[in-house]
Amino acid sequence: MKEQDDIASFASDYHIPVLLNEVIEHLRINPSGTYVDCTFGGGGHSRAILQKLGERGRLVAFDQDADAKRNLPDDSRVVFIPQNFRHLQRFLRLNGITEVDGVLADLGVSSYQFDEASRGFSIRFDGALDMRMDQRQEKTAADVLNKYSEAELHKLFEQYGEVTNSKTLARTIIEKRRLAPFQTIEAFKDTLFEVVRGNPNKYFAQVFQALRMEVNEESEALKELLEQLPAVLKTGGRAAIITFHSIEDRWVKIFFRKGTFVTEDENPFISKEVPSQLMPVNKKPVIAAPEETKRNPRSRSAKLRVAEKK
Repeated sequence: MKEQDDIASFASDYHIPVLLNEVIEHLRINPSGTYVDCTFGGGGHSRAILQKLGERGRLVAFDQDADAKRNLPDDSRVVFIPQNFRHLQRFLRLNGITEVDGVLADLGVSSYQFDEASRGFSIRFDGALDMRMDQRQEKTAADVLNKYSEAELHKLFEQYGEVTNSKTLARTIIEKRRLAPFQTIEAFKDTLFEVVRGNPNKYFAQVFQALRMEVNEESEALKELLEQLPAVLKTGGRAAIITFHSIEDRWVKIFFRKGTFVTEDENPFISKEVPSQLMPVNKKPVIAAPEETKRNPRSRSAKLRVAEKK
């Protein structure tokens, strides 16, 4: 326990690893195995995995954010891949890896990204409407706000942000951008304050969540990751996915159970389901203990689901 407390302390200036003990317990780490941390970030989860690995063990760390590389430990067992985890299988093969013993993905935004004003993730600071996790990509939050149609904006705010008046918000954005394009966080908030419902901080947090998910194609990336798990996991290998959004948790739950994102309710023409190659380890998601939520409020919405390759 002390070792993992030390890890959490080390990573706290960049990102506090969520559900750290629970992740390590459920991965059932083989000391000579190969593991993938799809969201390296501050390296908290990765360091805990490394402590369980022996000399023959390997850790492959993915992170599309170039800033994460500065947190890499000086350890020959680590392979760092500066890419989005949606390219999991491709880059594993490029490194001579066909199967792994475990895969971890923590889908939360790091504390560092929230606290770095220039990245545009937080409503607490003014700055450019950026929100790109991978600075190499072109599309920013400003592009979404200034170029998307009213229908597209309505859909993303409703689905990704669960914004109560998403239709009104989308229509207002279209009207306001005709006068001047959206460029900065404060100007965006000031211009749209008239449509805010309830607590302004909560409202804009939902709006920013939706924009961030759209800019970084988070939903698409998650689905692509899940679809690759049966092929990259060894028999008995485990996947641990931490989500912070109800839609993402639902997709993980459905895919772990059915091996597809399409259910009979959504497609009545499905006559026979293909058995999933994954078996859920926990029927209900693992959530943070009260002690952790008190220490790290961002862990309150975290849900961990684990599945094992049959």
